[in-house]
Amino acid sequence: MTLEGLRVAITGAARDTGRLLAEAFAERGARIFLSARDLAAAEHVAAMINRRGPGRADAFPCDLAVPDSVRAFAGSVAGRTPHLDVLVNSGAVYIEGADLPDVSDDEIESVMAAGATGTMLLTKHLLPLLRASSRPDIVNMISACGEVGHRRSGAHPAFYAAKHAHAGLAEILSHRLRPEGIRVISLFPPDFVQNGPRRADSDLTARSIIDCVLFAVAQPRDCFIREFRFEQVQRPHH
Repeated sequence: MTLEGLRVAITGAARDTGRLLAEAFAERGARIFLSARDLAAAEHVAAMINRRGPGRADAFPCDLAVPDSVRAFAGSVAGRTPHLDVLVNSGAVYIEGADLPDVSDDEIESVMAAGATGTMLLTKHLLPLLRASSRPDIVNMISACGEVGHRRSGAHPAFYAAKHAHAGLAEILSHRLRPEGIRVISLFPPDFVQNGPRRADSDLTARSIIDCVLFAVAQPRDCFIREFRFEQVQRPHH
């Protein structure tokens, strides 16, 4: 599968799944605009991508919980490319906690600001570049925590709330942007592992999620894959 020349912006790309996504797109020849709260970490990922090729990467700071930082990242991307083919909304703040008082007010505010407001603002400000593309896709790395009735994660209620907001944004954008040919692709993975054996009785891996993203983006333009929903491994009761 070649995605040579594709212009791709990815948030939360300094580690874990976001980093693997950036590397996977670059391995297939894409030009990557990657961001993270930690600029040094983002620059490290970009440097590794540029050494390996064939794709190229530029790194930028972006704290999704800070609107000015979001707008600055969007402006930086616009300063380097006249169009954007893929926006991957991967960045989010994850916190655990069964009870609302388990975390501070500041942590709740950060989770909601990054997962809901920041993601919406970035999509808004990059939409002109996506509209200038001949094959625009918006990929939303949501979570099973954004599914109605999902209660199997140990995430804090604020994370659940942020992911429901992200899911609501993705659903209405899919409906309203489809007539323009902009595909909105959302993934709802349960809690998963970065590496694993990829067997039927094992946890979902980041690599399998990335394969889904690459598959959907590579499809012809008549194929709108709106959502990926995943079954969670059923653990035996003892």
